[in-house]
Order: sequence, then C-alpha cells, then structure tokens
Amino acid sequence: MTDTEFATVAVNTHVQTLEVLEVIAETAQAVSVVLDVPDRLVNKFRYVPGQFLTVRVPGPDRDGTGVARCYSLSSSPHLDDQLIITVKRVAGGYASNWICDNLRAGDHLTVLSPSGKFVPRSLHQDLLLVGAGSGATPLLSIIKSTLIGGSGAIFFLYVNRTQDDVIFDSELHEIMTEFPDRFVVRHHLDDRDGVVTREDLAVRLSPYAKCDVYLCGPDGFMTVVREALSAAGVPEDRVHTEIFQSLSGDPFADIVIPPITAGSDDAQVRVEVDGKKHELTWPRDVPLLDVLLSKGIDAPYSCREGACSACACTIRSGDVRMLRNDTLVDADLAAGLTLACQAVPISDEVEIEFDQ
Repeated sequence: MTDTEFATVAVNTHVQTLEVLEVIAETAQAVSVVLDVPDRLVNKFRYVPGQFLTVRVPGPDRDGTGVARCYSLSSSPHLDDQLIITVKRVAGGYASNWICDNLRAGDHLTVLSPSGKFVPRSLHQDLLLVGAGSGATPLLSIIKSTLIGGSGAIFFLYVNRTQDDVIFDSELHEIMTEFPDRFVVRHHLDDRDGVVTREDLAVRLSPYAKCDVYLCGPDGFMTVVREALSAAGVPEDRVHTEIFQSLSGDPFADIVIPPITAGSDDAQVRVEVDGKKHELTWPRDVPLLDVLLSKGIDAPYSCREGACSACACTIRSGDVRMLRNDTLVDADLAAGLTLACQAVPISDEVEIEFDQ
C-alpha cells in the first residue's frame, strides 16, 4: 500500500477570527455584537437574511478548546456594512452569559462562515413573522432586507414577558414609521395581555393565512404557534421554523478526512457550489461533504453531525439517504433538501446544488 493511500486531508478554511467593533446593550439581558469583516474575508462572510454565525466561546469544557454556539444575525446584507449578532442571556447558560458579561470592543471572536436555511424564499412576497424574545433576531434581518431589498409587506407579532424584555423596540418603531404601508409590528406582553393561547393566536393570525410564515422562539411557544397556524388554515409547507441543536463536537477543530478509496460500485455526483460545477466519484459509504472537502471544494458546513443545517443542499436529481438528521423537517425533505455531512448515495447518479 502506498503512502498516498494513507494520506489524509486537513481542512479548516471555514474558521476565521473577527474583531469586535462594538457591543450594544439592547436590554438588561441582551446585547448586539458588531463584528468587522476585513476586505480579504468579504466572500467568506456573504450571507442572506435569517442566517446565523457559529461562535466559539472560551470556557470550561472538557478539553479546553471552548464551546460552540449558534447566534442569529440581526444585521441585513441590504443595509449593514458589518455583521451583527444579538445574544440574550440564558439562565444557567455559560456562553450567552460570557458574551454579555465579558465581550468588549477590540476583542476577537472565532467564528464560522454564515449558514442556515431559515431564509425567505423571496423578498417580494408578503410575510407573517412571529417571534418571542431573542427569536426576533433573525426576523429583524428578514424585515430590513425585505423592506429595503424587496417589495413584500410584513406583519410581525412579537411576544415578550414584559416591556423590559423587548429587544429592538426603538428600531422596530423607527422601521414602522419609515414603512407605514408595508410594515406593522404588534407587541404581545404576557404581564399585560396574558400568556398567548392557540385559540387567540388562530384568530389574530388568520388574516395572514396566505402569507409565508417565519417563526422563531422557545420550543413551547413555537409548538403553540404552529398549532394556531394550522387551525387558521395555513398550509404546513408555508411555515418555516428556526431550530438550533446543541453541538456535541468541536466544529472549530482541524478536520481530517480519512482516505477515500474508489470502488467498483461508486456513484457519480454532479454538484454545484458557489456557481461552480464539479463532477465527482461518490463512494457509497462516504458522506458527500467529506468527498467535497477531500477535493478542496469549499462547501458550507459547521457541525458535521447533522444538527445545524449549515450544509443543507438541494437534490436536483437522483436519490440519497441521510445517516442522521436532527434539523430538516418533512417540508424540507419534500422540497428536496438534504444534509451534505450526512448524505450518502442510493442512485448511481445524483445531482446536487448548494443554493446559498
């Protein structure tokens, strides 16, 4: 056996370090972190509204490398020059409290390139947005992008426990003043209006049953809203939900791809990444992402464990199966999405496109 057969490929170009320009106190429990993107990294950090950054927070983990957390971008690619993530304290949560208590202008954060599939299908269609607490973060990016870069109108129902918990309060008011014919925000405060119920929400949201819906908030809240939307007659395939999974591995570690050996039963894949098309041999037991990275193809990814959807891509033809899937829902699968880090081929020929 030759040395080449034992060779491995280390790939970590997805990991970058950005300077913190400013830390803005949004509420007593939430901050926005403004990150500078140098000219040489502009292409690495292009994003679309609704995506997130995976951030490494130094801390007390078992191997001393820090913990990885996903935080949505509240900035808009149609308006803001810098990247902005917004972080709300989680009770007992190490990473969010570390960011709120310790991060200052001039510090640096290690991050992965923007990723995620919680993005509007079009900026030119009317949208219903429903958020709770820090769930407003990706929704703000969608709001600004739609109003500035598109023609759609937006109704935003924003739920919080108290007025003091409302993130982006003044900014949302300013946006509504600037776009009175296209943007309406309605605040629901639990201490004033009571806890939201499925029945109440079904009535309030039914006028927007023909809109695409984007939903972000705590799990229990999202369950109630989805039930209300169903009762209001909103088709399931129009409801888009942002879901973050806890990452068990270290997405910032150097990635070593085991040797990939060609076989007689390999599939063939045509894959498009960043507008470039590639034709590759795809062994039956090797995830697509590993094949791409082994060839030096800079495909998007974060966790490599099927939990974050950063490597989501669309099957244009052929069939694949996933070794694991903790993030794509039935509507995603029906639309042809798969996870490159978990996908292995079933058919002899497959065509894949990375849409973002």
